[in-house]
Amino acid sequence: MEQAGDDGRPTNAAGGRLVSRTREVSDLSFPAFLASQPVPNVSWATPDGFELVGSEAAATLTAGGTDRFDTLREAAAALFADVDADGPPAARPRAIGGFAFDAAHDPAPPWTGFPGALFVVPRVQLTRADDRTWLTVAAAGPDADPTTVATDLDAAHDTVVDLPMMRPSGGPPGVAATRRTTSKAEWTAGVAECVERIRRGDLRKVVLATALDVDLASPVDVPGTLERLRRTYPECYRFLVQPTDEAGFFGPPPERLVKMDGREIETEALAGSVARGDTPEEDAELARSLETSEKIRHEQGVVVDAIRERLAPLGGVRVGERGVRKFANIQHLRTPITATLDGDAHVLDVVEALHPTPAVGGLPPERAREIIHETESFDRGWYAAPMGWFDARGDGEFAVGIRSAVAGGRRARLYAGNGIVADSDPDEEWAELGPKFRPVLDELEHE
Repeated sequence: MEQAGDDGRPTNAAGGRLVSRTREVSDLSFPAFLASQPVPNVSWATPDGFELVGSEAAATLTAGGTDRFDTLREAAAALFADVDADGPPAARPRAIGGFAFDAAHDPAPPWTGFPGALFVVPRVQLTRADDRTWLTVAAAGPDADPTTVATDLDAAHDTVVDLPMMRPSGGPPGVAATRRTTSKAEWTAGVAECVERIRRGDLRKVVLATALDVDLASPVDVPGTLERLRRTYPECYRFLVQPTDEAGFFGPPPERLVKMDGREIETEALAGSVARGDTPEEDAELARSLETSEKIRHEQGVVVDAIRERLAPLGGVRVGERGVRKFANIQHLRTPITATLDGDAHVLDVVEALHPTPAVGGLPPERAREIIHETESFDRGWYAAPMGWFDARGDGEFAVGIRSAVAGGRRARLYAGNGIVADSDPDEEWAELGPKFRPVLDELEHE
């Protein structure tokens, strides 16, 4: 297993050998698979229909501290130095996981088991792409043997072949009580102070978050909750990282951080939001308000400029046409951004360059980080951090872990945040937070 040692440096117990074997299987319920497997469990799905789930760990990469990206790149290079894999590219092994928002993250409750960075190469993985489903079994280490892995694939096939094509996601656990970690008075006072600092020139923008603690009426079924989110938000990404039986971090984030294929990069600026309308006319009017709002256009422009500046040292950057992207309960102003890298790179290089974007952090980045620490009364944990995967080529895809929750047993903590700029109104910013909790909260409440 490839892991980071206690000093944050990787220890190469895997010997740089990774073996996997794959076969196509009939379609089956991915939530049923997750519910039947031991932890760690991971899941990743994209709006274009690509989906994978994995359980147990053939290899685990962990890191913490300010050099966590360097640690992970070094560990990934060792792990993927010698790969023996068959099957289509979509089904081959990849490391799936994410990061904490802040390098100084402490994995205390509710984040027990979540270090500064954690990526799992699943021992057993199911992949769905192009209307086909594959089962992959992997092993890592100096003793990883193709014959043994092929035998393990046969055994894994025997365990999944009888799983149903559909698994009822069951009913929500029900919500017994909710508590904001920050009161409205505290929130609006914090926003007012930030607005004053922006007007003084102390910073340009800062994103303030709040959390909602939820007591559940019965234990949460995290894979079932994720499945209900798939049905409600098919146009969003969906992720799950569950390192222990205690809790999993999951959500349907709308925002891509980066997709890398060779030297081609795709990202986007998603900033500014309004609710959906009850009628087509109201919906269109709300969309127009996004496009014409000086405050939102400024906020979005700040994000676009920052992403362009951070990508420019890596290659040529192209900014697309701004428009409105609609989701089930909210709509955002969006600008697509692409780039072609000048040389070879790893997707983690791009993730490091972009995180945190001004859409979840602020500008200038370090000053915004200080304000966040001074103002927020809770640890963000993995909220608003990069979630995704990378493979042996260094390609990968990451989303921003917003619209998310960490949950286990009868407890959940949900997160939401807003970008604060010079003309932000504290009361309006507070009102905008509510819809951002709804994607996950709706799937926890009884119908």
